[in-house]
Amino acid sequence: MVKKAEVLLEALPYIQKFHGKTFVIKYGGHAMIDEKAKNWTAQDVVLLKYVGIHPVVVHGGGPEINKAMEKMGKKPKFIHGLRVTDEETLDIVEMVLAGKINGDIVSKLSKFGGKAVGLSGKSGRIIIAKKKIKYIKNDKGEKIAVDLGKVGETVEVNTELLEILIRNGYIPVISPIGLDEKGEAYNLNADTVAGDIAGALKAEKLILITDVDGIMDDVNDPSTLHRKLTASELVEMIEDGRIKGGMIPKAESALYALNHGVKSVHIINGKIPHALLLEIFTEEGIGTMITKD
Repeated sequence: MVKKAEVLLEALPYIQKFHGKTFVIKYGGHAMIDEKAKNWTAQDVVLLKYVGIHPVVVHGGGPEINKAMEKMGKKPKFIHGLRVTDEETLDIVEMVLAGKINGDIVSKLSKFGGKAVGLSGKSGRIIIAKKKIKYIKNDKGEKIAVDLGKVGETVEVNTELLEILIRNGYIPVISPIGLDEKGEAYNLNADTVAGDIAGALKAEKLILITDVDGIMDDVNDPSTLHRKLTASELVEMIEDGRIKGGMIPKAESALYALNHGVKSVHIINGKIPHALLLEIFTEEGIGTMITKD
């Protein structure tokens, strides 16, 4: 019993420090698929709410989207971690994100006592988007433009609706679909959207839940995990190629958030039970924490 009391006392200074602050949590990877992981993640988010922190959840849905596409005879295609999206793929993306996954997260949060509200970036025009033009280097090292189809990037985040919900005790749960000025819908990368929303809300923390322990020099060697990084060290890792694939949007999202007022960004492994609580409320944490220089 004394050990339980010690655990609670270890958490106390963090509860005091973060009371009334906003955390943006990007929910992805294994934590969205495994039933036990879904439960402990939902419990963690609701506990944050009840100790006075304001969680805002942004979710992707890559594995579920891939499954739905394959059922419909479409093969997923990615360029530098970004999904190539034609009109038909966008319909599938919206169906899976706004329909199945968003509703499932809201249900889980409600099950554990949270007042959750399901939204997409289209709701109240939270995310104003535009078509994303992606540039990659060809074999000669030249930059060339790649058309990703109905893939967008954020122009502006309208926080009014989110602030109303937060003030009234709700947990917003947002899928990354945005609208342009003409009302055209675009699929956005969920990591990027989480960073955009965290920056717009001037959140205390952006937490990216993924399938690896954090940022590592070698993804196959857990001993190369970086517990703490500065923004400039992260830039160096992107430039020298140690950060690649799906970690690139996470790293770029972290840098954007830090440059727009977010105090720290955390990349954690959602396969670890109660990873959120361990990262936030313990001295050592479990993932990678990134701060400004």
